[in-house]
Amino acid sequence: MDQKSNELALRIKGWIEDKKGFDVEIMDVHEITSLTDAFVVASGSSTQNVKAISEYVDEMASKEGIKIISNEGRQGGRWILLDLNSVIVHVFLEEERQFYDLERLWSDGKKVN
Repeated sequence: MDQKSNELALRIKGWIEDKKGFDVEIMDVHEITSLTDAFVVASGSSTQNVKAISEYVDEMASKEGIKIISNEGRQGGRWILLDLNSVIVHVFLEEERQFYDLERLWSDGKKVN
C-alpha cells in the first residue's frame, strides 16, 4: 500500500474512534485485489452509531476534499460501506461483522496498525 493510502486509512481509523467505533482494523489488500489498497473494518454499538460513524467519515473526508465514490447500506445501518477509491470503509453492527467475517475472507491481506 502506498504512503498516501496508508495515511488516509489511519486518519479514517481516528475518525471512526472519534465517534465511538471500536475494533478498528486496517487491512492492506493492494496485493490481492485491484479494487482498492486498503479496507478499514470497524464495529458500532447500534444502528444509530453505525450511521453516525459513516456520516462522520463522509463529512471529514469531504472537508479534506476526498470524494466518496459510493456508499451502501445507510438506510439499514447494519453494514455501511464507504468507497473512497484507495480505501474502502466497512462499518458493521458487531453481530453482522461476526457473520460476514471480512477479516477471514481477506486473510491474505496484511493487517496494519
